[in-house]
Amino acid sequence: MAPESGAWGAILSGVIKLVNLEKFFQTGNVRTFVLRRITLEVREGEFLTVMGPSGAGKSTLLAILGMLDGAWTGEYYFFDQPVHKLNPRQRIELNKRYIGFVFQSYHLLDNLTVYENLDLPLSYRNIKSSERAGLVCDTLDRFQIVGKKDLFPSQLSGGQQQLVAVARAVIANPKLILADEPTGNLHTSQGREIMELFKKLNQEGATIVQVTHNENWAAYGHRIINLLDGWIVKP
Repeated sequence: MAPESGAWGAILSGVIKLVNLEKFFQTGNVRTFVLRRITLEVREGEFLTVMGPSGAGKSTLLAILGMLDGAWTGEYYFFDQPVHKLNPRQRIELNKRYIGFVFQSYHLLDNLTVYENLDLPLSYRNIKSSERAGLVCDTLDRFQIVGKKDLFPSQLSGGQQQLVAVARAVIANPKLILADEPTGNLHTSQGREIMELFKKLNQEGATIVQVTHNENWAAYGHRIINLLDGWIVKP
């Protein structure tokens, strides 16, 4: 897809730019808003933390950024791509090519080994099998999980599963990593290990947006935004 020309194309320097983004559910004549007038920019190489109480709209915002949710209004630019003008297939293509997602509940496929879970996102791309094998082996080595490659998720601890989930999210070198409560199910030491890993990935150039309730983990970000009842509010 070619970049869109025009005024926005001239000034965009971020990975993400949202303009008056809103999401609501319609019940009869009543609209229940989940997100209200979200205007936000995330620059390349930034580590952004999103905080707020349960029900504030944090996970919904992350799902929209990750193009997993297309039912919203407003403007969303990913680099210079007007996501709000793309069809669902084009959005899925952007997601697969440029975005890595890390979930609180890991979302590994139970019937696949660690090796196969890592190979899966590469299978969505036009990459030769020999090259894919090399990338998987390099990633196993990088994350020090070579000895786990033939195990299934049920044979791993929570911390090990999340380590594999992060490895899977970054194996294809995404432009953007989205992390939804990535340490929520982990012990403190395991959580710190994951956050240090995100810090290193960010230092290596990855743009990261994380959702967390933990103030210690939030501090790993360069910037914190707070959501309350769907609005961005000052802390």
